[in-house]
Amino acid sequence: MKNLLVSILFFTAILNCSFGQQAKETEETRPKNIILMIGDGMGISQIYSGMVVNMGWLNIERMRYIGFSKTYSASDFITDSGAGGTAIATGKKTYNGAIGVGTDTMPVKSVLHLAEENGLSTGLVATSTITHATPASFIAHQKSRNSYEAIAADFLKTDIDLFIGGGKNHFEKRSDSINLSDKLRQKGYQVIYDTVGLKKAANSPVAALLSDSHMPAVSEGRGNMLPLSVEVAIEHLSDSNKGFFLMVEGSQIDWACHDTNATYLVEEMIDFDKAVGKALDFAEKDGNTLVIVTADHETGGVAVTGGDIKKGSAEIEFVCHNHTGVPVPVFAFGPGAESFIGFYENTGIFDKMIKLFGFSD
Repeated sequence: MKNLLVSILFFTAILNCSFGQQAKETEETRPKNIILMIGDGMGISQIYSGMVVNMGWLNIERMRYIGFSKTYSASDFITDSGAGGTAIATGKKTYNGAIGVGTDTMPVKSVLHLAEENGLSTGLVATSTITHATPASFIAHQKSRNSYEAIAADFLKTDIDLFIGGGKNHFEKRSDSINLSDKLRQKGYQVIYDTVGLKKAANSPVAALLSDSHMPAVSEGRGNMLPLSVEVAIEHLSDSNKGFFLMVEGSQIDWACHDTNATYLVEEMIDFDKAVGKALDFAEKDGNTLVIVTADHETGGVAVTGGDIKKGSAEIEFVCHNHTGVPVPVFAFGPGAESFIGFYENTGIFDKMIKLFGFSD
């Protein structure tokens, strides 16, 4: 009997240690900050195209935990960016064209909304209009992705700390004649119209509307807007004691593939990767930041049919001008990165983020 009692106490101690260690590990691997980076239309071949032309290396290679997400929407085998963005942002599959609403057209909360409710700082950055499908999916609730003016108005219904992109006309040259930039200023935002002003942004909320419509392509004068915006956003949001959530979109990888323009694709891919590098540099120093890099879907059915890494040249072919249904990669770096290994629905990205943040959905 004495031996049995000793055995029970021994195994109880082991179990307590095991559960205690598990709880400790869960706490230690929970990130304070999450930076979610979406290369719109970016599949494996888009990544490898940029890697070959960049002499065989991209910052994405610094991310050791890799998985794949399934991108189909609730309505179609081939998703659009509205449904794809909404699935990642809210954890709900929805119909093509939807923005932050379910199949019943009712609003669903995004990870950005949950971050706000839990006291975190929040931000959005895009090289499209900030009202375009992917960034809109994180902040707005509209039946149609084409409701740009209504999406812009939704920004004022939140406490987002920073947003950077194009789309000034959706805020200031509206059919209802309301100047939303004035309303943003009344709420305490700095409304900024160029990267010079962006560099000088103070600690109050920032609304940077850097072009009337979409941002120009890298080759057409956008310069280092995206990497710079990521730096500014991280500096701005990291002042929060409770942490932050930041979504960054490399919007024009998708457009290059729609155009079946290999040069445009590679330029946008490398530019997006430079922004990834800025996020990873911060995460490495900070130690409490999870960086996730993924796509909402693949575009163009891109194939790398030849190339020369030493010369930085790639032969790129396109199967189509449209989106495809293939799974897309998910890369992760930082606390909780191992959660992103495997094959899962695109909604799983949301599920993993809120679990790691410790939010209840």
